[in-house]
Amino acid sequence: MKDLERFSGKTEQMKMQNDVVPPSSQPAPQQPQAQFVTITEEEAGQRIDNYLLRICKGVPKSHVYRILRSGEVRVNKGRIDQMYRLESGDVVRIPPVRIAEKASQAAVPGAEFAILHEDAHLLIIDKPSGVAVHGGSGVSYGVIEQLRAARPDAKFLELVHRLDRETSGLLLLAKKRSALTNLHEQMRDGLTDKRYLTMVAGDWQNARQHIKLPLHKYTTAEGERRVCVQAGGMESHTVFSLLRKWNKFALLEAELKTGRTHQIRVHLASSGFPILGDDKYGDFALNRLLLKADDSRGALKRMFLHAHQITFTHPETGKPMTINAPLPAECERFLVSLGKPQATAKR
Repeated sequence: MKDLERFSGKTEQMKMQNDVVPPSSQPAPQQPQAQFVTITEEEAGQRIDNYLLRICKGVPKSHVYRILRSGEVRVNKGRIDQMYRLESGDVVRIPPVRIAEKASQAAVPGAEFAILHEDAHLLIIDKPSGVAVHGGSGVSYGVIEQLRAARPDAKFLELVHRLDRETSGLLLLAKKRSALTNLHEQMRDGLTDKRYLTMVAGDWQNARQHIKLPLHKYTTAEGERRVCVQAGGMESHTVFSLLRKWNKFALLEAELKTGRTHQIRVHLASSGFPILGDDKYGDFALNRLLLKADDSRGALKRMFLHAHQITFTHPETGKPMTINAPLPAECERFLVSLGKPQATAKR
């Protein structure tokens, strides 16, 4: 009986061994291969590091610079540094990189926005309040991702500048790299004129007032980006013009002389005139009261800051352009609810 049990055990063991596919017969996992990309005219002119950061979505910035330093990235079979500017026809070798997978990444829903101007070089839209311009910082997607999803045949579409999520109004996008580069140069050289409409709390006195306060960016313990007035910060300059004035509020036009993060919001808050509805730098108690109408005014459930006008030179024609975005309906209703202003600026 014991011999029979031993024989049965050996037979079962042999059967299990026969069921195992020898390692040599299993297909070897396919190794990721380097990519070779030919640079188009639209992609030419940008630095190699910026190009890689754009196309290698999900790859940490530190890793992109590491493969550049190590020489794994080649252009026309030669080594380059991160300052190299791509030319049309360049062949770029991009080594295999591991892209961090985002959990439950949903497809971006395509969307179009109110178009204020569009031609072969530019797209200018009226961005609603509450919509981010791009994904990141807890936001899955924004205007740029939605427009790309809605326009899958667009060869090039990039943000020329940014607006805060809570700010509505004019947003410029470039449809050609040459337009993007040209407009960036205009902004850097102070050749564009951007105007915003905003409503503040307080007794504003001056018809025209310059505010020059240095701004410093920092991150809160919760990871939120904030800005404060601080000596040694970035030089910042905003010009405010009084348009209408009521007992407790004032409607201002803000003219940006510099373009710092949250510049208008922080300049006003630090001067004692918080923007209505500003949930980062505003009067939080007042914001809560504004959510409901009372006998003296209607309700306001958003930040009253709107990019209403921009003037620039068209990157292709060289002609000056001024584009306007009307004040959103919710802001217009709030203005009307305040009744006749105590003072109205002569324009």
